[in-house]
Amino acid sequence: MLCLLSGFLNRMRILKKTFTLVLRRGVNTLCSKDFLFKVHPSVSQALADNKPVVALESTIITHGMPYPHNLSTAKEVEAIVQAEGATPATVGVIEGEIRVGLSSDELDYLAQFKSPLKVSRRDLPYVISKGLSGGTTVSATMIAAHRAGIPVFVTGGIGGVHRDGQNSLDISADLTELGRTPIAVVSAGVKSILDIGRTLEFLETQGVCVATYGASKSFPAFFSPHSGFTSACHVCNPSEAAKLIVSTLSLGLQSGVLIAVPIPEEHAAVGQQIEEAIQAAVTEASSQGITGRDVTPFILQKVNELTHGKSLQANIALIHNNAKVGCQIAWELSKKMSERTSKSQAHHFERLSTDSESDIVVIGGTNVDFIAKGKTKTLRFGQTNPGSVCQSFGGVGRNIADSLSRLGRRPLFISATGADANSDAVLNYCKHMNTSGVARLEEWSTATYCSVITENGELSLGLGDMDIHQQITDQYVSKFERQLSSATLVCLDGNLPVSTINYVCSLAKKHNINVWYEPTDAKKACKPFLSDAWKSLSYSSPNLAELCIMNETLGITTPEVEDVVTLVAVLPNALDDILNVAVALSRPLLEHLHCLVVTLGPNGVLLCGEHDAGSVSLKPRKQKRRRQLCALHYPALTVTAEETMNVSGAGDSLAGALMAGILQGKDTDSCVRMGLLAARMSLASPHPISPKLTLDSVDPNKVQTQAWPKPDFVWID
Repeated sequence: MLCLLSGFLNRMRILKKTFTLVLRRGVNTLCSKDFLFKVHPSVSQALADNKPVVALESTIITHGMPYPHNLSTAKEVEAIVQAEGATPATVGVIEGEIRVGLSSDELDYLAQFKSPLKVSRRDLPYVISKGLSGGTTVSATMIAAHRAGIPVFVTGGIGGVHRDGQNSLDISADLTELGRTPIAVVSAGVKSILDIGRTLEFLETQGVCVATYGASKSFPAFFSPHSGFTSACHVCNPSEAAKLIVSTLSLGLQSGVLIAVPIPEEHAAVGQQIEEAIQAAVTEASSQGITGRDVTPFILQKVNELTHGKSLQANIALIHNNAKVGCQIAWELSKKMSERTSKSQAHHFERLSTDSESDIVVIGGTNVDFIAKGKTKTLRFGQTNPGSVCQSFGGVGRNIADSLSRLGRRPLFISATGADANSDAVLNYCKHMNTSGVARLEEWSTATYCSVITENGELSLGLGDMDIHQQITDQYVSKFERQLSSATLVCLDGNLPVSTINYVCSLAKKHNINVWYEPTDAKKACKPFLSDAWKSLSYSSPNLAELCIMNETLGITTPEVEDVVTLVAVLPNALDDILNVAVALSRPLLEHLHCLVVTLGPNGVLLCGEHDAGSVSLKPRKQKRRRQLCALHYPALTVTAEETMNVSGAGDSLAGALMAGILQGKDTDSCVRMGLLAARMSLASPHPISPKLTLDSVDPNKVQTQAWPKPDFVWID
């Protein structure tokens, strides 16, 4: 393999110098969401596993306390969260990137940064555009936490209506954010330097549920457990608080919950002394003309001086207490949401129809797609481009099940959607399919994907909200073990959790099931190859980049993915080089896989597998055996730029039609030609799978097309 690739690598080193800058710019454009918004892997994993996560703000680091108290407090709070069994997710902005979950080095960076910005909702666009760093306030932290899917956020105290706010209109953005972002904020109320009465009135106007944590409704004033005002309600323990949060989220009100936790009694004893210092500090701030966002840092510093550090100690104590209470609430919330999900899945499973018997099962993602197509060859970012926008229904698993359903099969489709309007729309569209295996889950949103494509149908930018795919768990899929065990073919897409893929592969090994793996993209291609699960796969349909990742995951030396992408994009006529690389990358996988269908875009398809009567065998194998291997290349059908509507479902159409042909017992040539015709129909349709797709429309004997070129052989053994 290394000898075969050496010539290719030498040529690519020359090309790489020329195209590296272009490729890097392309990567930044395509991954703009990740570029602006980054979730730490530990946070992502905890969320995917339904483990409790607690969001933490960072203005307490950058503006709330002097160094090194700010750093030690931040790390102590994270340690408390971890000790309570939750995952801390401190939010901050570093060099224009919003980060949810900071490393130790990033905490140090913010704690010692000389001129950090105080970043609220208003400031986020500017800070990002300038590549600046700063601490996120309550409002900005709420935005980031909500986008990451974190329902509980712990802070010291929220902002409020400033004294004389009825004249100055100096009202913290924290309050309006609570009115429009569905997240639970755990705090010690608001500081007495603010107008607490008007703050509570404003929260009521915003529709925010305010609850005191404990036996009393008395609303706390940060350093004091009593402000002289009461909350609308109270919750006595973490379980009651979690129930309140679940109710808020279930109603879909799009407003938050404020859980006000009184400072511990042992630290509240100095409250009166601190209150007197606050009044003195307020007077001094007024006399010095200090206003706006500078007031709070000034007063906190002054109060710390007047109380000889007692206010700082009390501040740290209440933050520690809030973190502990917040974790306990997050744990209860995690359990209650898991219970609701399990009940929803169980209820759904009870309703499964009896028509779920099928010779093929497809497990994968369901998306609602929004496709924006430009009317120009190039799109200019940062301005409005002429174009059209349409809605369609996608998801790799859904697409393949759709294709099979239109081609005379009745696949059982296993997936997950939210219990929302998008779910209603996609399930109504999929009435021709067997969707009895699709779970509708409360508290989750149906996956959505937005793609911006150029005039000729090429993807320019894609954004996806795919978190619900992680709910297609092995526990849920195991409910269909009987159907899986008796199926002729099971298809998995790369959106599935690794544990689900491993479970199906273990069944395949036990029951000798043929499994087809569709990687979906290069990042997800590695999933079965992280363990020996891949050895139970029979088919896979990767592109060259995905094939590289598969080999790389197995520790096999491969060309860089960037080089392979460049080869296909920049040298579309270098077919011999492309085929040689594809063959070399396929060979190690064929030690266990029955057949690889390597998609080459405009260069067609390369089949790699067992040589059988002058072709590659696509028939489902009954047992593994020694065999002679070969590779067979089929050119693509010609599709003009004018005919191309989008490229999002061509590969799925190809795979679905190939599977349909295999299950119908057709020969290899017929299967591949069915796949190529289905892919061409997809390219010319605004939908990933053309609604016009039928068995007649992909019958090579009935469709008028150019003369079918004879496939070329590349022998492996």
